[in-house]
Amino acid sequence: MMTNNLTDQDSGKMTNYRWIICLMLFFGVTINYMDRQVLSLTWKDFIAPEFHWTNNDYGNITSLFSIFYAVSMLFAGRFVDWLDTKKGFLWAIGVWSVGACLHAFCGIATSGILTGNWFVGFEGAKDAIATVEDVSKVILISVTLFVFARFILALGEAGNFPASIKATAEYFPKKDRAFATSIFNAGATVGALAAPVTIPVIAHYYGWEMAFIIIGALGFVWMGFWVFVYKKPHQNKGVNKAELVYIMQDKDHEEPSKDGGAVRKLSFKQCFKYKQTWAFAVGKFMTDGVWWFYLFWTPAYLSSVYGLPSDSGTAKLLIFVLYAITLLSIIGGWLPTFFVEKKGMNPYAGRMRSMLIFAFFPLLALLAQPLGSFSYWFPIIIIGIAGAAHQAWSANIFSTIGDMFPRSAIATVTGIGGMAGGVGSYFINKGSGVLFDHAEATQMKFFGFEGIESGYFIIFSICAVAYLIGWLIMKMLVPKYKPITDY
Repeated sequence: MMTNNLTDQDSGKMTNYRWIICLMLFFGVTINYMDRQVLSLTWKDFIAPEFHWTNNDYGNITSLFSIFYAVSMLFAGRFVDWLDTKKGFLWAIGVWSVGACLHAFCGIATSGILTGNWFVGFEGAKDAIATVEDVSKVILISVTLFVFARFILALGEAGNFPASIKATAEYFPKKDRAFATSIFNAGATVGALAAPVTIPVIAHYYGWEMAFIIIGALGFVWMGFWVFVYKKPHQNKGVNKAELVYIMQDKDHEEPSKDGGAVRKLSFKQCFKYKQTWAFAVGKFMTDGVWWFYLFWTPAYLSSVYGLPSDSGTAKLLIFVLYAITLLSIIGGWLPTFFVEKKGMNPYAGRMRSMLIFAFFPLLALLAQPLGSFSYWFPIIIIGIAGAAHQAWSANIFSTIGDMFPRSAIATVTGIGGMAGGVGSYFINKGSGVLFDHAEATQMKFFGFEGIESGYFIIFSICAVAYLIGWLIMKMLVPKYKPITDY
C-alpha cells in the first residue's frame, strides 16, 4: 500500500520532502503567532485610548481568549483526527484568519451600537465614539466585541498544534520528531520577532485596524500553498522509496482490528483513562500560561514600567532581541536525539531528561525585576532565555504524545493537553490584569518593589517555578516509557 505511487527511479538517494512539510508547518505557526500578537502590540498605545481600556479590561480579553482556546482545543484535536491532517489544517487556519480580520471592525461595530453610525470608515468610527459621554458603555461594548473576535480566533487557532503534531508524526520517525517540532515551533519565535517590527509600524501609519487585516490575510495565502503541498507520505510523489522507508522505520503499535479491517482507534473517552494523557495535560497546564504571559504582557511591561510605548524604536528593538534569544530553543529538539543515539535512552527517557534541564532555566525569571532596576536589558535577556527554555520544553512535551500514543489519537491527546494549557493561561492572564491594576492603584509593596512593579515580580516568580513543578508531577504519573497498546 505504501508504494502505490513509487517509481523505479525512487530507489536512489533519499529525498527530503519531509522538510518541506516541516517548512510549511513553520510558516503556519509564524502566521499563527503574528495574528496572536497584534492585540498585545496595539492595545496599550493605540486601542486603549480610543476605548478607555484598563489593564483589567485587557486582562479580561486575554484570559477569555485562553478559555476559548482551551475549550476549542479539546474538540479541535478530535476534529483534526476525524477530518485528517490536510482538511483539518485548512479549516483551522481559515477560521482563525477570519477571526484575526474581524478585530479590525470592532470600532465600527462599537460606533454603530452606541451612536447608530454603522456606515463609517475607521476614522469615522473613532470620531463617533469620541462623542459618547458614558465611557463605561464604550468599554463594555468594545470589550465584548473584541472578546467575540478573539473567540473566532481561538476557535481556529486551536487546530494549529494538533494538526502540526499529527503532520509531524506522519512525516518523521520518533527519533526526529522533537527536532522537527522544535524547527516548526520556532515559527512562534519568528512570528514574535516579525511582529514588533511590523505591527506597530502598520498601526502607526495606517491605523490599528489595518494591522489586524494585513496580518490576518497572510493565513489565506498559506492555505493556497497547503492545498498543493500536503499529501500522505505514501501518496506523495515527492517522497521516494528511500525516504518513505526512513519515515516508517519505527515499529508502529497501531494494530489492525482482529478481523483485518481498519486500524483501531482510541475513543475520546478512552484517552482519559491513561496516565500518559494526564501527564501531558499537567505539563501543559503548568507551563503554557508562562509563555502566553510573556507573549501578551511584555509590551505592556515595557510601557508601564519603563515608559517605552510599543511603537518606539527602543521597545521594538527590545522585543526583537527578546525573541531572537528564544531561537536557541532549536537546541531543545536536538538534545533528546543526542540522548537517544549517544546515550542509548528510549525516546521518552531522552525527552524527560531534556525537559528537566530546560526546567531550570526559567528560574532566572526570579532575577528579572531585581536586575531590571539597573537596566531594562536585564529582564529582556532573562525573559528571552526563559522563552527559549519554554519553546524547547514545548517541542519535547508535544513529542511525548507520539512516543506513546497511536497516530490515530495524536491530535486528540494534543487537544486535551492544549485545553489544560489554555485553562492555565486563563488563570495567569486574568490574575495578571487584576493584580497589576490593584498594585498600581494601591501602590502595593512586595519584596522591596512598589506599585505595578511589585505585581510583575509576583508573576515572574510564579513563572520561574512552574516548569520544575510540572516536570515532577509528570514524572510521578509516568515514570518510564510505556506505549499505549491495550485498546
